[in-house]
Amino acid sequence: MRRPGPKGWITLSAAAFLLTAGAGFFEWPVAYFDGLTDSWLWLNGFRSQWITINGYRIHYLVKGPAAGSPVVLLHGLGGRAQNWRALAPWFSKAGYRVYMPDLLGYGLSDKPRDFSYSVRDEAELVLSFMQLLGIERVDLGGWSMGGWIAQIIADQYPQRVRHLMLFASAGLHDRPRWSPDLFTPNTPEDLDRLNAILSPDPMAIPGFVARGILRATEPSAWIIDRAMAAMLSGRDVTNGMLPRLPMPVFLAWGANDECIPLRQAEMMHQLVHNSELHVIRNTGHLAPLECARELGPRAVAFLKNGQADVRGSADSLSKAVQKLQPGLQPEAILGGRVLPCSDIQRK
Repeated sequence: MRRPGPKGWITLSAAAFLLTAGAGFFEWPVAYFDGLTDSWLWLNGFRSQWITINGYRIHYLVKGPAAGSPVVLLHGLGGRAQNWRALAPWFSKAGYRVYMPDLLGYGLSDKPRDFSYSVRDEAELVLSFMQLLGIERVDLGGWSMGGWIAQIIADQYPQRVRHLMLFASAGLHDRPRWSPDLFTPNTPEDLDRLNAILSPDPMAIPGFVARGILRATEPSAWIIDRAMAAMLSGRDVTNGMLPRLPMPVFLAWGANDECIPLRQAEMMHQLVHNSELHVIRNTGHLAPLECARELGPRAVAFLKNGQADVRGSADSLSKAVQKLQPGLQPEAILGGRVLPCSDIQRK
């Protein structure tokens, strides 16, 4: 049998590498996706940093000019800093310095067993994060649970927050109509049900990817359970906080959000006198990721303008929100617009 020459060995080595990489991808697709995402983040100017707060190591991403005015963005339950990868560049391109921490218990940050994972305790850590980085005043944004944390910070330390941006934010006293167990899925079918409340038209998840997601998320399911229990206790709801917020507030929502429904956006808008609301058509809870092309310019304009656009009346908003049903063309709403989402394609 003839032995392969140098080119043959290169071909065989390349084939072996591809077979091994392919097998690894099918076994650990989440790790491969995270690696690709991390590479994309680096190539697009995101930098990974670490800071120690009260003995805990906290990971965060930063993007934008060092002298830029600071923006801090807080992810949601089960999320991580990289969830802001679509929206953050709009702020950095406008000259802002964007900080995106992995909240304690999530992403690459520590996951201590002795922490409550309540939104109030997470808020205290975020405030310490700002203090250690020398951030005196901030434009603060949060998505879902991160929005709840941001509301608590804005209420307790209003002098530290110039503008507040809430993207599909939790916080109101309104129990969900879905089971909290959905956020700790155990089967591919559970994962499908979770996706159904996050997106109105979710993509089918291949079986090997679903199994990879379940393997990757199982070790931290206890954190999700503990955080969810703290939120559902009702101790830290923000209904009473919102009316006393002195800073301008930007509200952005997917029209088809089943996780935190649009009715909560209407309630928040009515509670915050200095607020504007933007609703994105044909998307759900993932609007900051899926529809950054629409939200980014409007969020930047909100920060630049210095105050909320509060045209219209609560009654006109109510009527507009009622029209946001499939097949109907929504009208303009109070202090904002109903927008299409051009960054995603629907079936």
